Amino acid sequence: MNDKRHLLKKLARLAMTSAVALTFSGVVSTAVLASEKSVKIGYAVSKTGQNSAGAGITTAPNYVLWVEDINAAGGLQLPDGSRLPIEIIEYDDRSSSEEVVRAIERLATQDKVDFILPPWGTGFNLAIAPLMDRFGYPQLAVTAVTDKAPEFAERWKKSFWVLGGGGDYSESLADVLAEANKSGKINNKIAVISVADGFGIDLIKSARPAFKKHGFDVVYDKTYPLGTSDFNAMIAEAKASGADSFVAFSYPPGTFALTKQSQIASFNPKVLYLGVGVGFPVYPKIAEGKMEGVMSLGGVDVNSAAFTDYAKRHMEVTGNPPDYWASSVTYASLQMLQQAIERVGLNRDAVSKELSSGEFDTILGKVKLEDNQLRKLWWTGQWKNGNFVAVAPATREGAVSPVIPKPAWQE
Repeated sequence: MNDKRHLLKKLARLAMTSAVALTFSGVVSTAVLASEKSVKIGYAVSKTGQNSAGAGITTAPNYVLWVEDINAAGGLQLPDGSRLPIEIIEYDDRSSSEEVVRAIERLATQDKVDFILPPWGTGFNLAIAPLMDRFGYPQLAVTAVTDKAPEFAERWKKSFWVLGGGGDYSESLADVLAEANKSGKINNKIAVISVADGFGIDLIKSARPAFKKHGFDVVYDKTYPLGTSDFNAMIAEAKASGADSFVAFSYPPGTFALTKQSQIASFNPKVLYLGVGVGFPVYPKIAEGKMEGVMSLGGVDVNSAAFTDYAKRHMEVTGNPPDYWASSVTYASLQMLQQAIERVGLNRDAVSKELSSGEFDTILGKVKLEDNQLRKLWWTGQWKNGNFVAVAPATREGAVSPVIPKPAWQE
């Protein structure tokens, strides 16, 4: 009998211990949930250095606007209807690929942020892609133009490429030029230069066969190193080549320098297509108001109510207007991230799957990625009547007809 009583007491003590343990476990779980006061989001962008112009116009302001919009609404909404404010941790990558890699590693391993937003530029997004994949973060590579996007999306399953490939832009340009050539507005000669960085390399690689396919003769083809500021010799050689069309796959500093130096040299080809920066709101000032007819990548439908409302809020919150190419795509990618979190929560694997398969309401309209890529984009734009408008794809609603030949600078 004593043995039986002893056994019953022992079982009672074990039951009590288990109950306490379960209660304690519940307290800990509640405490952990209660400790989630915010969603930590980190990023590294070029605040200084040669990439700061692009990052400061396209990327950073949209991060500021998005966080402002989210927090003004009470925070990021989670699947249970609760909201958490966004807490930002940001670094200056100083326009250094080594520094952006270090910053991403720091955000993942030391700051332990919930999500990481991408840097500005093709090269930098390619530099961090392996790290983002290793640490399990979805990468919405907005300002990255690469024809290898399908390959990268297959290699890094959580990477998303939402600005198209070099071939999309160069083939669209070739189509526009072919139509102008067919109607007798330009000859079949093209002079082209390209920056020796990820963006320029990708564009020129796809442009050469695209031009050839449409019967164009590339009479001048020059690659220049990143950081080049003097383009006078290249402009003179392109001017002497006899080409009616001049194409530069350039980053903003080169785009701005080419504009000013072309004006000084009275270089006014019938088609002037420059790279990143033409669609920036600062470009009219760079061109001294003589931007009419200059072509580049991107463009917008200025009659879109969604873009007009977005541009107004961008101006109110950041003090500057958005650019006319990647700004709205950047904000749309953040809307996609926001809606994915609303549906599946903060689990990065679940968010990545939702980004890959879901449909999202954005300022670009309803979008759905195809093999982790956004395909509904404007490929070619032109300054026309004070706006950088979309001209291709010509069949898409909102496109306008290009002005060729380009008006003279003094006009």
